Order: sequence, then structure tokens, then C-alpha cells
Amino acid sequence: MSDPDTRDPDDRAAGSGDAPGLTPPAPEASASELLGAALGGAARRAGLDPSEGKSTGHVVWKAMGGWRGMLESVLPGLIFIVVYTVTIDPATGDGNLWLSLGLSLGIAAVFTVVRLIMRQPVTAALSGLIAAGVAAGFAVFTGEASNNFIPGFVTNVIYGSAFLISALIGWSLIGLAVGFLMNEGTAWRQDKRKKRVFFWLAIAWAGLFAARLIVQLPLYFADNVTALGTLKLIMGLPLFAPLVAVTWLAVRALYPPTPK
Repeated sequence: MSDPDTRDPDDRAAGSGDAPGLTPPAPEASASELLGAALGGAARRAGLDPSEGKSTGHVVWKAMGGWRGMLESVLPGLIFIVVYTVTIDPATGDGNLWLSLGLSLGIAAVFTVVRLIMRQPVTAALSGLIAAGVAAGFAVFTGEASNNFIPGFVTNVIYGSAFLISALIGWSLIGLAVGFLMNEGTAWRQDKRKKRVFFWLAIAWAGLFAARLIVQLPLYFADNVTALGTLKLIMGLPLFAPLVAVTWLAVRALYPPTPK
């Protein structure tokens, strides 16, 4: 049997992980890092990047998409509920479902076309159009205007559950996103203060989605379309914007801007 140290030096180098000139394989990203990157990327595209040092007002306004984003978010639903309410037949108690859905989808389509013509990003408008189309499909298929709100209920359940579970298991979705944006990965989990703040922020967001369900579901089962649509609008951007501001201020307190 030959002594392994008598092998050719090049052979020994090829079999050694510590050999000079060889780059060890990069470690694979963990599930938490991949999720943090996805969440952080979405937050950055929405203008929610603490490292940019923007003012709270600027961040909230950008998160809502400015005037156009607000119109794209609110107007289709507003048109649906106004037209449906105005056309309610006293004899049946039902409004004109087809007209309400047609105008709502129409305005969503107009927003998308305008962005295409102006060669602007169509993500927000297109997502709004798709959401309106799916909701309209539920209503048309069942013939019940209240079923137009089912996709919204499902979305609230999914988002609310995700935020709640992430907080309870110690992997706050807010923390994962911020960790990516601030280039510290999951190191925030070793800081009790950051972990506590991210826990309560996730709980706050879960509470928002839960509140929508608690308030709106009874109206859905009561088939009160007018009240349901009105409260959906009230509990949309008017509650979303303040919570974005609170989240932003809390994160900025954890990561104060570096003096220049």
C-alpha cells in the first residue's frame, strides 16, 4: 500500500477542499432568505425601503401609488357599489348586477389601457383588472351581487393568516423583508428589541385583515351589498395608509439614518 503523501502534488490539490485557487461552492440560500428577498423586493418596488431615507409622507404616498394608484384601487369598487345601489328595484331589493359589473370592469380596463398607451408599468392596473374580473365571475356565476366580495375575503384570510403565523413562530414577515432591505438577513432575530417590534408589527397587519373579515362577513351573510361595499372601501386605503406609516416609523426607529 502506498503512502498517500507520496501522491503527485497536483493530485493532492485536486482532492483537497482547502487547495489554493479553488473556489468552494456557494452555500444555497435558505428558505427564510429566499422569502425575505421576495418580500424585500416587493417592498422596494412599492417604495418601502428604509435605506433610502425618504420621509414618512413620501413613503405612504408611493405605497398607495399616488393619485393614479388610489383611483385604480378605489374607483372600480366605488362605481360598482354606487351603480348597484342606485339601480335597486324596491320590489326585489336587487340592483342591476350586469350594469354594475360592466362599468366596474370597464373603468379597470381603461386604467390598464391608459398605462399601456403611456408605456408605463401596468402591474397595479392589470392586477386590479384581474381582481375585478375574478370577483365579477363569482357574482355572475351565482347571480348574487354579494359574491363579488368573496375573492376579497379569501385574500384577507390568506394575508392575515400568513402575518399571524409568521409572528407566532418568530419569523415575522415584516422582519424578513426588512432584514433583506437592510442587508442583515435574519440577524434581527438575535436582537430582542427588533424581534419584539417585528412581532407586533406582524400582529398589527394580521389584525387589519381580521378586522375586515369580522366587520364585513356578517354583512355578506345578511346580503347587504350596499353596506358591505361601502365598508370595504372604508377599510381599504383609509386603514392601509396609517398602518404603512406606523410600520415605516417603527422600522426607522430600529434603523436610524446614518449621519452624513
